[in-house]
Amino acid sequence: MAIFAVTYAYSASEVELAEIRPTHREFLTKLLEQQTLLASGPMVDRPGALLIMRAESVEEVAELLDQDPFDIAGFIGERTIAEWNPIFGPWGAA
Repeated sequence: MAIFAVTYAYSASEVELAEIRPTHREFLTKLLEQQTLLASGPMVDRPGALLIMRAESVEEVAELLDQDPFDIAGFIGERTIAEWNPIFGPWGAA
């Protein structure tokens, strides 16, 4: 399986995000329990997030994240998915 770095850029206000955040986090918790989601969290200096995921393909990641409550609500203005080759750290080959 490959590792992917996903970025979200939010298009909703903090108030709107807060309304759905519990459901969004439940969704991410399920992916974490399935070991599909390896890490995630909000960005500090901009409205967005970084997710590290394990999957067979970019398409698989996209299909999974299309089910994110933030995406369903239209709160993600931009999403990027890129295969990542971690060398060091818990998911690295070194």
